[in-house]
Amino acid sequence: MEKKEKQLTTNEVIQKIEYYCCYQDRCYKETKQKLKELYATEEEINVILIHLIENNYINEERFACSFTRGKHFYKNWGRIRIKQELKFRDISTSNISLALKEIENGYEERFYEYAIKKWENITEIDKNKKRNKFISQLSYKGYESSLIFNFLEDIENKKV
Repeated sequence: MEKKEKQLTTNEVIQKIEYYCCYQDRCYKETKQKLKELYATEEEINVILIHLIENNYINEERFACSFTRGKHFYKNWGRIRIKQELKFRDISTSNISLALKEIENGYEERFYEYAIKKWENITEIDKNKKRNKFISQLSYKGYESSLIFNFLEDIENKKV
């Protein structure tokens, strides 16, 4: 037997989506997807999204800045990965630039702290394999290759 979802009223959907947006900053794209999951009609979705924007439940600039700080300081993501993820969420270029300024101060110092930990945690004995693993891990995290190779150069010259 097929289980049918209970149809929510527009007010119930609004209440649920307001809570969803209050719990954590959300972007327009995520919120629209959530509304579809709540089985809102296309017309309801448009009305609700306008309501959310007008009442500051959704703010793309705030979302981009919050997302950037969180991913950089807690997940140790670099600018490249953060930028890609924000683009994936359809955040405007101007909001992405503004958000990346949030992590500018101390970016290289945080990179070096993280890179040292990563370098020390790689147990590979072969120097080239260790280098490649390190490059792969930090590239995946979204750090710029210039930073990665400067760090490796510093390691080789015993500056770190």
